[in-house]
Amino acid sequence: MLPPDYLKRLRQVEVRARIVSEQLMGGRMVSVFKGRGMDFADVREYVPGDDVRRIDWNVTARLRKPFIKRHIEERELVVMLLVDVSASGHFGTATGNSAQADTKRELAAVLAGALAFSAIRDGDRVGLILFTEQVERFVPPKKSRAHVTRLLHEMLYAEPKSSGTSLTAALNFLNNLLHRPALVFVLSDFQDPAEESWQRALAATNQRHEVIALRTVDQRELELPDVGLALVQDAETGEVIELDTSDPEVRARWADLGERRQQELIATFRRGRVPELDVRTDQPWPQRLQKFLDYSAKRRVA
Repeated sequence: MLPPDYLKRLRQVEVRARIVSEQLMGGRMVSVFKGRGMDFADVREYVPGDDVRRIDWNVTARLRKPFIKRHIEERELVVMLLVDVSASGHFGTATGNSAQADTKRELAAVLAGALAFSAIRDGDRVGLILFTEQVERFVPPKKSRAHVTRLLHEMLYAEPKSSGTSLTAALNFLNNLLHRPALVFVLSDFQDPAEESWQRALAATNQRHEVIALRTVDQRELELPDVGLALVQDAETGEVIELDTSDPEVRARWADLGERRQQELIATFRRGRVPELDVRTDQPWPQRLQKFLDYSAKRRVA
């Protein structure tokens, strides 16, 4: 059942997503949606300032002066959003002026919405896969503003049948679904216990497609406040533990575990050559996202 303030909340998230999209696509940023598929066109003589990495050494050797390859973009691009809607996404503790989203799920919706608006503005089609332990919803790629509004509705209000997380299920579904290369954004907190399985699936997907990981994080996953005895429940397994947050050693241990988890994930993405950015519910992120996507696009074109 939709909440009474459904239209208001959907509109708020849509407006925020469009504002971020305009920031992403404005200025001097290299569009992350360009340069994914490049077809060879011809060669031309090198002129100072050209990228030396594009030199065609065979033609250069034959004609005894430098020539570079010219490519044309293979359009249109398919952008796929893989969004984690498992129970851990309902977590969110940011308050006041620092709050960027009420929950990690809302944060993922704004992120994905911004990317979707940017994609359709660039003439690309964008599709959606919502997943938990299974694929919950698939929305085929299209390119209209009404389509993006539908995607936002699904991300905010779809009611999952499962509570856990299986990145492997989502990635395998994508690989069986799409046969041509696509630009794939995975939006998740990556709290999937089957680490070896999803890491293999991620590496396989990145060989077929261009994968970018956007990791949603809440501040309380990294640090605990001193609030005395507290019951902490794992949203996906239901396990409950009691913590004495007034104990400095408990808080230090919690922070250490959070930091180690972050470093392990960063190492995983680096091994798989998957660009990764953590986005927090309590910290401004649009400018960081713009720089990150700019860098990712330049790497892809190069």
